[in-house]
This record gives sequence, C-alpha cells and structure tokens, in this order.
Amino acid sequence: MRIPISSLSDGKNISTVTMIKGITKYWFHDDRIHVLDQDGQEHSQSLLFYPKLMAATDDERSTCEISRIGLHWRDLDEDMSFESFDDPEPTPLQRFFLTHRELKVTEFAKRAGINQNLLFDYINGFKRPSRERELFILEQIHSLGNSYLSVDF
Repeated sequence: MRIPISSLSDGKNISTVTMIKGITKYWFHDDRIHVLDQDGQEHSQSLLFYPKLMAATDDERSTCEISRIGLHWRDLDEDMSFESFDDPEPTPLQRFFLTHRELKVTEFAKRAGINQNLLFDYINGFKRPSRERELFILEQIHSLGNSYLSVDF
C-alpha cells in the first residue's frame, strides 16, 4: 500500500512511501534482501548500502527483528527501514564506490579535485552528478587504475 507522506508528517512533503505491513518472510539472494508482506507482495533492495549485512553469515542474518517501521539486526547493529525499499537501484558510480570500499573517498576526491562532500552525496544518492561530471569521475578512476598498472618491481 502506498500512502502520502503528508498523512504521516507535517504535510510539507508530498511524495509517497511504501508501507510494508505484516512481513511474513525475508530472504537474501545475491546482493539483495527480499521481503514478502501479508498481501503476498514481494519487495527487495540492494545490500550495497548495508556492508555489515552484505558480509554477514547466514546465522547472523537470521537474527532479524521485525518492527512496524523496519528490520533490525541487533548483533550487527544494522537497521533497514521499510521506506528504503523505495530507494532506486544504485547507479554505476555508486556501485563502483560501494563495491570498492578499499578506496578512501576523501583521498580519491582530493586526487580528482572534487569536493569530497559532493562526491559523498553522489555515492549516497543525495545528489546526482551530470553526465559530464560522471564521465570526469570515470576518467579519474581510469587514471588511478592506469597508475596502478604502471607499477613495476
């Protein structure tokens, strides 16, 4: 069921949110979590934004507490709101940085000459870069990769 946020808050935001009621089942497949609600509707989302849950064992994932607002894994200290099931799929830029956490975003931003807060906003989906900016970031990633390829011992 989708209901307006305005009926949940002060009425200033007119977007909608999926209200997932009565979770009857949840499971993991590849890099996604899936839930089945009492109406038989399946909802899923990427685990890329939840690195602890992505790396968790089946036993750790099985200790989920379901509340009226979302899912909670106490031992992992990880929370997932039902609202997050409405989030769009990660963009290629997000996917790159979320799967290469060995890269320090702040250092990459300095190397590329990009404001680090802006790059964090791109990665977390708060802002979307223009196509030109995406291509520039891709060039910087390729440049970094080429510098690694040129290493010789």
